[in-house]
Amino acid sequence: MIKVLIVEDQGLVRGAISALLGLDIHIEVVAQAQDGLEGLKALESHDVDIVLTDIEMPNMTGLELAEQVIAKYPKSKVVIMTTFSRAGYIRRAMTMGVKGFVLKEAPSDYLVNTLKKVMQGQKVIDPELAMSALEDSDPLTEKERKALRLAGEGLKTAEIAGKLFLSEGTIRNYLSEAIAKLNATNRVDAARIAKQKGWL
Repeated sequence: MIKVLIVEDQGLVRGAISALLGLDIHIEVVAQAQDGLEGLKALESHDVDIVLTDIEMPNMTGLELAEQVIAKYPKSKVVIMTTFSRAGYIRRAMTMGVKGFVLKEAPSDYLVNTLKKVMQGQKVIDPELAMSALEDSDPLTEKERKALRLAGEGLKTAEIAGKLFLSEGTIRNYLSEAIAKLNATNRVDAARIAKQKGWL
């Protein structure tokens, strides 16, 4: 029996995926969560084989969750499902050690088979997505990415510095580096470009 935790912020989608997976006699959905933080809490009290997570969620994204799961719960494998075939997401997920990458519009049996293949030790990533991921490389450092994500949420330099426990001067440097790397006009434009590429 494959024990699955579903992490998805849209209740209807989460319920539909849970019902769908529940139809397979080899899969049991042991828990559901609406964001990465809830997902981590669920892992404390449930034995999970696969964490099936969306990417874009409030509080903690699917990629941030994947990083934590891979570090703290090495026996649990991570499969990402998303509506966004952004190269940056796929590249980061693959580098991190995510085992599967499924688009939400894929047929239901593709999702079920992906989970089964992952349990057998295989990696499942749509070949087209894998190719696009290899062609588009992310120029941002992790610190630039964090500063840019907060800037994109409308936070001012002082607020970003407070959240990341860094000086305002350091934050300004990170943001101007990111703006230069992305050929953006300002921090908001840089955040938009990076988000579009799947690098945030």
